[in-house]
Amino acid sequence: MPPKSKTRTMFVCQQCGSEQPKWTGRCPDCGEWNTFVESVVAAPASSQATAVRQVDSGLGSRPVSIAHVENSNFGRISVPGEEFNRVLGGGIVPGSLVLIGGDPGIGKSTLLLQVSAELALFGDNTVLYVSGEESAQQIKLRASRLGLNPERLFLLSETNLEMVLAQIEATQPGLVIIDSIQTVFLPDLTSAAGSVSQVRECTSRLMHLAKMRNIPMFLVGHVTKEGAIAGPRVLEHMVDAVLYLEGDRFHQYRLLRGVKNRFGSTNEVGVFEMGNDGMIEVNNPSAAFLAERSNGSQGTAIAVTLEGTRPILVEVQALTSPTSSGLPRRTANGIDLNRLLMLTAVLTKRVGLGALSTQDIYVNVVGGLKVSEPAIDLAVAAAIASSYKDLPVDPNAVLVGEIGLTGELRTVGQLDRRLGEAQKLGFSRAIYPPAARKLILPKGLQGNSFATVIEAIAACITREK
Repeated sequence: MPPKSKTRTMFVCQQCGSEQPKWTGRCPDCGEWNTFVESVVAAPASSQATAVRQVDSGLGSRPVSIAHVENSNFGRISVPGEEFNRVLGGGIVPGSLVLIGGDPGIGKSTLLLQVSAELALFGDNTVLYVSGEESAQQIKLRASRLGLNPERLFLLSETNLEMVLAQIEATQPGLVIIDSIQTVFLPDLTSAAGSVSQVRECTSRLMHLAKMRNIPMFLVGHVTKEGAIAGPRVLEHMVDAVLYLEGDRFHQYRLLRGVKNRFGSTNEVGVFEMGNDGMIEVNNPSAAFLAERSNGSQGTAIAVTLEGTRPILVEVQALTSPTSSGLPRRTANGIDLNRLLMLTAVLTKRVGLGALSTQDIYVNVVGGLKVSEPAIDLAVAAAIASSYKDLPVDPNAVLVGEIGLTGELRTVGQLDRRLGEAQKLGFSRAIYPPAARKLILPKGLQGNSFATVIEAIAACITREK
Protein backbone atom coordinates (compact mmCIF):
# COMPACT_ATOMS: atom_id res chain seq x y z
CA MET A 1 0.00 0.00 0.00
CA PRO A 2 1.57 3.33 -1.06
CA PRO A 3 2.25 5.83 1.71
CA LYS A 4 -0.26 8.63 2.16
CA SER A 5 0.88 12.09 1.23
CA LYS A 6 1.16 14.56 4.07
CA THR A 7 -0.49 17.96 3.84
CA ARG A 8 0.69 21.26 5.23
CA THR A 9 -0.68 24.78 5.28
CA MET A 10 1.10 27.57 3.43
CA PHE A 11 0.22 31.16 2.68
CA VAL A 12 0.59 32.07 -0.99
CA CYS A 13 0.78 35.61 -2.42
CA GLN A 14 -1.84 36.10 -5.13
CA GLN A 15 0.37 38.56 -7.02
CA CYS A 16 3.79 36.92 -7.25
CA GLY A 17 3.26 33.38 -5.94
CA SER A 18 5.58 33.76 -2.96
CA GLU A 19 5.01 31.10 -0.27
CA GLN A 20 5.33 31.90 3.43
CA PRO A 21 4.81 29.59 6.45
CA LYS A 22 2.58 32.17 8.18
CA TRP A 23 0.34 35.04 7.19
CA THR A 24 1.89 38.47 6.79
CA GLY A 25 0.36 41.76 5.81
CA ARG A 26 2.91 42.69 3.15
CA CYS A 27 4.57 40.32 0.71
CA PRO A 28 8.37 40.40 1.22
CA ASP A 29 8.97 39.62 -2.48
CA CYS A 30 6.63 41.91 -4.45
CA GLY A 31 5.73 44.42 -1.71
CA GLU A 32 1.95 44.17 -2.19
CA TRP A 33 -0.37 44.39 0.80
CA ASN A 34 -3.05 41.88 1.89
CA THR A 35 -2.37 39.40 -0.92
CA PHE A 36 -1.65 36.23 1.11
CA VAL A 37 -4.26 33.47 1.02
CA GLU A 38 -4.14 30.25 3.00
CA SER A 39 -3.53 27.19 0.85
CA VAL A 40 -3.22 23.49 1.64
CA VAL A 41 -0.17 21.95 0.00
CA ALA A 42 0.10 18.20 -0.39
CA ALA A 43 3.55 16.67 -0.23
CA PRO A 44 4.31 14.41 -3.20
CA ALA A 45 3.77 10.73 -2.51
CA SER A 46 6.37 9.51 -5.00
CA SER A 47 10.05 9.44 -4.14
CA GLN A 48 13.34 9.10 -5.95
CA ALA A 49 13.34 5.35 -5.39
CA THR A 50 9.95 5.09 -7.11
CA ALA A 51 11.25 7.10 -10.07
CA VAL A 52 14.29 4.81 -10.36
CA ARG A 53 12.04 1.75 -10.46
CA GLN A 54 9.94 3.35 -13.21
CA VAL A 55 13.03 4.04 -15.33
CA ASP A 56 14.32 0.51 -14.81
CA SER A 57 10.97 -0.94 -15.87
CA GLY A 58 10.97 1.09 -19.11
CA LEU A 59 8.51 3.75 -18.02
CA GLY A 60 9.11 7.47 -18.43
CA SER A 61 11.24 9.30 -21.00
CA ARG A 62 14.86 8.53 -21.82
CA PRO A 63 17.70 10.72 -23.12
CA VAL A 64 17.91 10.90 -26.92
CA SER A 65 20.86 12.08 -28.99
CA ILE A 66 20.11 15.38 -30.68
CA ALA A 67 21.46 13.94 -33.93
CA HIS A 68 18.69 11.30 -33.90
CA VAL A 69 15.79 13.65 -33.18
CA GLU A 70 13.48 13.85 -36.21
CA ASN A 71 12.00 17.25 -37.04
CA SER A 72 11.04 16.82 -40.69
CA ASN A 73 7.29 16.95 -39.93
CA PHE A 74 7.57 19.62 -37.24
CA GLY A 75 6.67 22.74 -39.20
CA ARG A 76 4.88 25.86 -38.10
CA ILE A 77 1.15 26.23 -38.58
CA SER A 78 0.57 29.33 -40.69
CA VAL A 79 -2.30 31.58 -39.65
CA PRO A 80 -4.17 33.41 -42.43
CA GLY A 81 -3.04 37.03 -42.15
CA GLU A 82 0.41 38.56 -41.77
CA GLU A 83 0.04 40.45 -38.48
CA PHE A 84 -0.59 37.47 -36.19
CA ASN A 85 2.11 35.42 -37.93
CA ARG A 86 4.55 38.32 -37.58
CA VAL A 87 4.23 38.43 -33.79
CA LEU A 88 4.51 34.64 -33.42
CA GLY A 89 7.67 34.55 -35.53
CA GLY A 90 6.18 33.01 -38.67
CA GLY A 91 3.35 30.82 -37.39
CA ILE A 92 2.21 28.60 -34.55
CA VAL A 93 4.74 26.02 -33.36
CA PRO A 94 3.17 22.58 -32.66
CA GLY A 95 3.10 21.83 -28.95
CA SER A 96 3.65 25.45 -27.93
CA LEU A 97 1.83 27.15 -25.07
CA VAL A 98 1.02 30.82 -25.74
CA LEU A 99 -0.33 33.23 -23.12
CA ILE A 100 -2.32 36.27 -24.32
CA GLY A 101 -3.06 39.10 -21.87
CA GLY A 102 -4.82 42.43 -22.10
CA ASP A 103 -7.30 44.74 -20.46
CA PRO A 104 -10.95 43.66 -20.22
CA GLY A 105 -12.83 44.41 -23.43
CA ILE A 106 -9.67 45.04 -25.45
CA GLY A 107 -10.51 42.23 -27.93
CA LYS A 108 -8.63 39.11 -26.77
CA SER A 109 -11.58 36.73 -27.17
CA THR A 110 -12.59 38.29 -30.49
CA LEU A 111 -9.10 37.95 -31.92
CA LEU A 112 -8.71 34.32 -30.83
CA LEU A 113 -12.18 33.42 -32.11
CA GLN A 114 -11.26 34.83 -35.51
CA VAL A 115 -7.93 32.97 -35.54
CA SER A 116 -9.71 29.75 -34.53
CA ALA A 117 -12.32 30.14 -37.27
CA GLU A 118 -9.71 30.89 -39.93
CA LEU A 119 -7.63 27.84 -39.01
CA ALA A 120 -10.74 25.64 -38.89
CA LEU A 121 -11.85 26.94 -42.27
CA PHE A 122 -8.55 26.93 -44.16
CA GLY A 123 -6.46 24.45 -42.13
CA ASP A 124 -6.42 20.67 -42.00
CA ASN A 125 -7.21 20.20 -38.31
CA THR A 126 -10.09 20.86 -35.97
CA VAL A 127 -10.00 23.62 -33.36
CA LEU A 128 -11.38 23.34 -29.82
CA TYR A 129 -12.44 26.61 -28.19
CA VAL A 130 -12.90 26.18 -24.43
CA SER A 131 -14.67 29.01 -22.62
CA GLY A 132 -15.13 29.25 -18.88
CA GLU A 133 -16.82 32.64 -19.05
CA GLU A 134 -19.42 32.23 -21.82
CA SER A 135 -21.84 29.54 -22.91
CA ALA A 136 -21.70 27.99 -26.36
CA GLN A 137 -24.77 30.01 -27.37
CA GLN A 138 -23.10 33.28 -26.36
CA ILE A 139 -19.97 32.43 -28.36
CA LYS A 140 -22.20 31.52 -31.31
CA LEU A 141 -23.83 34.97 -31.15
CA ARG A 142 -20.43 36.65 -31.40
CA ALA A 143 -19.36 34.31 -34.20
CA SER A 144 -22.55 35.09 -36.13
CA ARG A 145 -21.95 38.82 -35.74
CA LEU A 146 -18.45 38.33 -37.17
CA GLY A 147 -19.72 36.09 -39.98
CA LEU A 148 -17.91 32.98 -38.73
CA ASN A 149 -19.47 29.53 -39.04
CA PRO A 150 -16.82 26.84 -39.76
CA GLU A 151 -17.76 23.18 -39.30
CA ARG A 152 -14.45 22.18 -37.69
CA LEU A 153 -14.58 24.75 -34.90
CA PHE A 154 -15.90 23.05 -31.75
CA LEU A 155 -17.08 24.97 -28.68
CA LEU A 156 -16.85 23.69 -25.11
CA SER A 157 -18.23 25.60 -22.13
CA GLU A 158 -16.47 23.99 -19.17
CA THR A 159 -14.45 25.06 -16.12
CA ASN A 160 -13.40 21.66 -14.74
CA LEU A 161 -9.93 21.14 -16.18
CA GLU A 162 -10.13 17.35 -15.86
CA MET A 163 -13.18 17.36 -18.15
CA VAL A 164 -11.37 19.71 -20.54
CA LEU A 165 -8.30 17.45 -20.70
CA ALA A 166 -10.53 14.43 -21.34
CA GLN A 167 -12.23 16.22 -24.25
CA ILE A 168 -8.86 17.21 -25.71
CA GLU A 169 -7.69 13.60 -25.56
CA ALA A 170 -10.94 12.44 -27.19
CA THR A 171 -11.07 14.97 -30.05
CA GLN A 172 -7.31 15.41 -30.70
CA PRO A 173 -7.70 18.95 -32.10
CA GLY A 174 -5.05 20.83 -34.01
CA LEU A 175 -5.41 23.90 -31.78
CA VAL A 176 -6.89 24.55 -28.31
CA ILE A 177 -8.05 27.89 -26.92
CA ILE A 178 -8.55 28.26 -23.15
CA ASP A 179 -10.55 31.40 -22.34
CA SER A 180 -9.49 32.06 -19.66
CA ILE A 181 -6.91 30.30 -17.50
CA GLN A 182 -8.29 32.04 -14.37
CA THR A 183 -11.72 30.37 -14.77
CA VAL A 184 -10.66 26.71 -14.98
CA PHE A 185 -9.92 24.68 -11.86
CA LEU A 186 -8.82 21.26 -10.66
CA PRO A 187 -11.14 19.56 -8.13
CA ASP A 188 -8.14 18.03 -6.34
CA LEU A 189 -7.05 21.46 -5.10
CA THR A 190 -8.96 23.11 -2.29
CA SER A 191 -8.24 26.69 -3.40
CA ALA A 192 -10.68 28.67 -5.53
CA ALA A 193 -10.44 29.08 -9.29
CA GLY A 194 -8.09 31.90 -10.25
CA SER A 195 -5.86 31.50 -7.20
CA VAL A 196 -2.13 31.07 -7.56
CA SER A 197 -2.24 27.33 -6.84
CA GLN A 198 -5.02 26.68 -9.35
CA VAL A 199 -3.53 28.81 -12.12
CA ARG A 200 -0.08 27.32 -11.72
CA GLU A 201 -1.23 23.69 -11.57
CA CYS A 202 -3.75 24.07 -14.42
CA THR A 203 -1.08 25.61 -16.64
CA SER A 204 1.31 22.79 -15.75
CA ARG A 205 -1.25 20.14 -16.74
CA LEU A 206 -2.03 21.90 -20.02
CA MET A 207 1.67 22.31 -20.80
CA HIS A 208 2.29 18.60 -20.21
CA LEU A 209 -0.51 17.61 -22.59
CA ALA A 210 0.56 20.16 -25.21
CA LYS A 211 4.13 18.84 -25.29
CA MET A 212 3.08 15.19 -25.19
CA ARG A 213 0.51 15.45 -28.04
CA ASN A 214 2.14 18.31 -29.99
CA ILE A 215 -1.07 20.34 -29.68
CA PRO A 216 -0.58 24.13 -29.67
CA MET A 217 -2.61 25.94 -27.04
CA PHE A 218 -3.53 29.58 -26.44
CA LEU A 219 -4.32 30.70 -22.89
CA VAL A 220 -6.15 33.95 -22.19
CA GLY A 221 -4.97 35.70 -19.02
CA HIS A 222 -6.61 38.54 -17.14
CA VAL A 223 -4.48 41.51 -16.14
CA THR A 224 -4.21 43.42 -12.88
CA LYS A 225 -4.67 47.16 -12.44
CA GLU A 226 -0.91 47.58 -12.94
CA GLY A 227 -1.19 45.93 -16.37
CA ALA A 228 0.55 42.64 -15.48
CA ILE A 229 -1.04 39.25 -16.07
CA ALA A 230 -2.95 38.23 -12.96
CA GLY A 231 -1.50 35.38 -10.96
CA PRO A 232 2.12 34.53 -10.25
CA ARG A 233 4.94 35.67 -12.50
CA VAL A 234 5.97 32.05 -12.75
CA LEU A 235 3.04 31.61 -15.15
CA GLU A 236 4.90 33.69 -17.73
CA HIS A 237 8.01 31.56 -17.24
CA MET A 238 6.09 28.33 -17.83
CA VAL A 239 4.67 29.21 -21.24
CA ASP A 240 6.56 29.44 -24.51
CA ALA A 241 5.30 32.85 -25.60
CA VAL A 242 3.61 35.81 -23.91
CA LEU A 243 1.63 38.27 -26.02
CA TYR A 244 -0.05 41.48 -24.88
CA LEU A 245 -2.95 43.09 -26.70
CA GLU A 246 -2.56 46.82 -26.07
CA GLY A 247 -4.60 49.88 -26.92
CA ASP A 248 -7.27 52.22 -25.67
CA ARG A 249 -10.77 50.79 -25.46
CA PHE A 250 -12.12 54.05 -26.86
CA HIS A 251 -9.83 53.97 -29.92
CA GLN A 252 -10.09 51.51 -32.74
CA TYR A 253 -6.44 50.50 -33.02
CA ARG A 254 -4.88 47.57 -31.13
CA LEU A 255 -1.26 46.44 -30.92
CA LEU A 256 -0.37 42.79 -30.38
CA ARG A 257 3.09 42.84 -28.81
CA GLY A 258 5.29 39.87 -27.95
CA VAL A 259 7.19 40.19 -24.68
CA LYS A 260 8.47 36.61 -24.67
CA ASN A 261 8.88 34.11 -27.51
CA ARG A 262 11.03 30.99 -27.37
CA PHE A 263 10.57 30.40 -31.09
CA GLY A 264 10.96 33.89 -32.50
CA SER A 265 11.82 37.53 -31.94
CA THR A 266 10.19 39.67 -29.26
CA ASN A 267 10.74 42.81 -31.37
CA GLU A 268 7.66 42.37 -33.54
CA VAL A 269 4.20 43.88 -33.19
CA GLY A 270 0.96 43.39 -35.08
CA VAL A 271 -1.48 46.25 -35.66
CA PHE A 272 -5.23 45.63 -35.77
CA GLU A 273 -8.32 47.79 -36.05
CA MET A 274 -11.37 46.93 -33.97
CA GLY A 275 -14.52 47.30 -36.03
CA ASN A 276 -17.97 45.81 -36.46
CA ASP A 277 -16.41 42.88 -38.32
CA GLY A 278 -13.95 42.11 -35.53
CA MET A 279 -10.20 42.62 -35.55
CA ILE A 280 -9.06 43.79 -38.99
CA GLU A 281 -5.38 43.79 -39.89
CA VAL A 282 -3.75 47.15 -40.58
CA ASN A 283 -1.07 46.61 -43.21
CA ASN A 284 -0.01 50.28 -43.30
CA PRO A 285 -0.33 51.59 -39.73
CA SER A 286 1.50 54.85 -40.46
CA ALA A 287 -1.11 55.93 -43.00
CA ALA A 288 -3.89 54.92 -40.59
CA PHE A 289 -2.49 56.97 -37.69
CA LEU A 290 -2.07 60.05 -39.91
CA ALA A 291 -5.40 59.76 -41.74
CA GLU A 292 -7.09 62.61 -39.82
CA ARG A 293 -4.06 64.85 -39.55
CA SER A 294 -4.59 68.56 -40.13
CA ASN A 295 -1.71 70.44 -41.76
CA GLY A 296 -0.63 73.83 -40.49
CA SER A 297 -2.03 73.51 -36.96
CA GLN A 298 -0.07 74.77 -33.98
CA GLY A 299 1.10 72.24 -31.41
CA THR A 300 1.40 69.19 -33.65
CA ALA A 301 4.46 67.32 -34.96
CA ILE A 302 5.14 64.03 -36.74
CA ALA A 303 7.48 61.48 -35.15
CA VAL A 304 8.82 58.20 -36.50
CA THR A 305 8.79 55.54 -33.83
CA LEU A 306 9.98 51.96 -34.14
CA GLU A 307 7.64 49.22 -32.96
CA GLY A 308 9.73 46.09 -33.13
CA THR A 309 11.33 46.20 -36.57
CA ARG A 310 8.48 48.21 -38.10
CA PRO A 311 8.75 52.02 -38.38
CA ILE A 312 5.46 53.81 -37.67
CA LEU A 313 4.71 57.49 -38.15
CA VAL A 314 2.57 59.01 -35.38
CA GLU A 315 1.17 62.45 -34.74
CA VAL A 316 2.12 64.11 -31.46
CA GLN A 317 -0.13 66.91 -30.21
CA ALA A 318 0.64 69.37 -27.43
CA LEU A 319 -1.31 72.19 -25.81
CA THR A 320 0.01 74.86 -23.48
CA SER A 321 -2.36 77.05 -21.52
CA PRO A 322 -1.81 79.60 -18.73
CA THR A 323 -2.28 77.87 -15.40
CA SER A 324 -4.88 78.96 -12.91
CA SER A 325 -3.02 77.55 -9.91
CA GLY A 326 0.41 77.75 -8.39
CA LEU A 327 1.25 74.21 -9.51
CA PRO A 328 1.00 73.81 -13.31
CA ARG A 329 -0.50 70.59 -14.65
CA ARG A 330 1.44 68.10 -16.75
CA THR A 331 -0.73 65.52 -18.51
CA ALA A 332 0.66 62.84 -20.83
CA ASN A 333 -1.40 60.43 -22.93
CA GLY A 334 0.63 57.93 -24.91
CA ILE A 335 4.06 58.81 -23.47
CA ASP A 336 5.63 58.45 -20.04
CA LEU A 337 4.76 61.32 -17.71
CA ASN A 338 8.29 61.39 -16.27
CA ARG A 339 9.62 61.80 -19.80
CA LEU A 340 7.32 64.77 -20.32
CA LEU A 341 8.55 66.38 -17.10
CA MET A 342 12.15 65.96 -18.22
CA LEU A 343 11.49 67.46 -21.67
CA THR A 344 9.67 70.40 -20.09
CA ALA A 345 12.68 71.05 -17.85
CA VAL A 346 15.02 70.94 -20.87
CA LEU A 347 12.82 73.38 -22.80
CA THR A 348 12.75 75.70 -19.80
CA LYS A 349 16.48 75.61 -19.08
CA ARG A 350 18.17 74.98 -22.45
CA VAL A 351 15.77 76.40 -25.05
CA GLY A 352 14.83 79.53 -23.16
CA LEU A 353 11.13 78.83 -22.70
CA GLY A 354 11.18 79.82 -19.04
CA ALA A 355 7.52 80.85 -19.09
CA LEU A 356 6.52 77.17 -19.34
CA SER A 357 6.61 77.16 -15.55
CA THR A 358 3.38 79.17 -15.66
CA GLN A 359 1.73 76.97 -18.30
CA ASP A 360 -0.35 73.81 -18.08
CA ILE A 361 1.02 71.30 -20.62
CA TYR A 362 -0.97 68.50 -22.23
CA VAL A 363 0.60 65.97 -24.63
CA ASN A 364 -1.27 63.32 -26.61
CA VAL A 365 -0.23 60.67 -29.12
CA VAL A 366 -3.05 60.41 -31.65
CA GLY A 367 -4.71 57.03 -32.13
CA GLY A 368 -4.29 55.68 -28.61
CA LEU A 369 -0.77 54.41 -29.33
CA LYS A 370 1.63 54.18 -26.39
CA VAL A 371 5.22 55.07 -27.30
CA SER A 372 8.02 54.26 -24.88
CA GLU A 373 11.17 54.79 -26.95
CA PRO A 374 13.05 58.11 -26.61
CA ALA A 375 13.15 58.75 -30.37
CA ILE A 376 9.88 60.64 -29.97
CA ASP A 377 11.51 63.27 -27.71
CA LEU A 378 12.20 65.80 -30.46
CA ALA A 379 8.63 65.68 -31.79
CA VAL A 380 7.20 66.17 -28.28
CA ALA A 381 9.51 69.12 -27.60
CA ALA A 382 8.70 70.72 -30.97
CA ALA A 383 4.95 70.30 -30.43
CA ILE A 384 5.17 71.96 -27.01
CA ALA A 385 7.25 74.85 -28.37
CA SER A 386 4.87 75.21 -31.33
CA SER A 387 1.84 75.47 -29.08
CA TYR A 388 3.55 77.93 -26.74
CA LYS A 389 4.78 80.20 -29.56
CA ASP A 390 1.51 79.76 -31.49
CA LEU A 391 3.50 78.89 -34.62
CA PRO A 392 3.09 75.69 -36.66
CA VAL A 393 5.74 73.02 -37.21
CA ASP A 394 6.69 72.43 -40.84
CA PRO A 395 3.90 70.07 -42.02
CA ASN A 396 6.24 68.38 -44.52
CA ALA A 397 8.83 67.46 -41.88
CA VAL A 398 9.25 64.42 -39.65
CA LEU A 399 11.25 64.68 -36.44
CA VAL A 400 13.42 61.93 -34.94
CA GLY A 401 15.79 62.20 -32.02
CA GLU A 402 16.44 61.64 -28.33
CA ILE A 403 17.01 64.70 -26.16
CA GLY A 404 19.64 64.74 -23.41
CA LEU A 405 19.59 66.78 -20.22
CA THR A 406 22.11 69.25 -21.64
CA GLY A 407 19.89 69.91 -24.64
CA GLU A 408 21.88 67.80 -27.10
CA LEU A 409 20.29 65.55 -29.70
CA ARG A 410 21.32 61.92 -29.52
CA THR A 411 21.11 59.51 -32.41
CA VAL A 412 18.59 56.67 -32.52
CA GLY A 413 18.72 53.21 -34.02
CA GLN A 414 17.75 52.27 -37.58
CA LEU A 415 17.47 55.87 -38.73
CA ASP A 416 17.58 54.87 -42.39
CA ARG A 417 14.49 52.67 -42.04
CA ARG A 418 12.61 55.42 -40.26
CA LEU A 419 13.38 57.98 -42.95
CA GLY A 420 12.49 55.50 -45.67
CA GLU A 421 9.01 55.08 -44.17
CA ALA A 422 8.60 58.86 -44.02
CA GLN A 423 9.52 59.23 -47.69
CA LYS A 424 6.96 56.57 -48.68
CA LEU A 425 4.19 58.59 -47.05
CA GLY A 426 5.08 61.75 -48.93
CA PHE A 427 7.18 63.71 -46.44
CA SER A 428 9.89 65.81 -48.06
CA ARG A 429 11.97 66.84 -45.05
CA ALA A 430 13.50 65.10 -42.05
CA ILE A 431 15.09 66.62 -38.94
CA TYR A 432 17.32 64.29 -36.98
CA PRO A 433 20.53 64.16 -34.84
CA PRO A 434 24.00 63.73 -36.31
CA ALA A 435 24.29 60.15 -37.52
CA ALA A 436 27.10 57.92 -36.27
CA ARG A 437 27.82 56.84 -39.86
CA LYS A 438 27.15 58.20 -43.31
CA LEU A 439 23.42 58.24 -43.91
CA ILE A 440 21.99 57.59 -47.37
CA LEU A 441 18.77 59.55 -47.64
CA PRO A 442 15.85 58.24 -49.72
CA LYS A 443 15.26 59.98 -53.04
CA GLY A 444 13.14 63.09 -52.64
CA LEU A 445 13.76 63.51 -48.91
CA GLN A 446 15.77 66.48 -47.65
CA GLY A 447 17.74 65.80 -44.49
CA ASN A 448 18.66 68.35 -41.83
CA SER A 449 20.97 67.25 -39.02
CA PHE A 450 21.28 69.28 -35.81
CA ALA A 451 23.36 68.77 -32.70
CA THR A 452 21.09 70.59 -30.22
CA VAL A 453 17.38 70.76 -29.60
CA ILE A 454 17.31 74.57 -29.81
CA GLU A 455 18.67 74.45 -33.37
CA ALA A 456 16.23 71.71 -34.40
CA ILE A 457 13.20 73.57 -33.01
CA ALA A 458 14.26 76.82 -34.66
CA ALA A 459 14.57 75.02 -37.99
CA CYS A 460 11.23 73.19 -37.92
CA ILE A 461 8.94 75.92 -36.54
CA THR A 462 7.99 78.35 -39.30
CA ARG A 463 7.55 82.05 -38.69
CA GLU A 464 4.52 82.53 -40.90
CA LYS A 465 1.10 81.92 -39.37
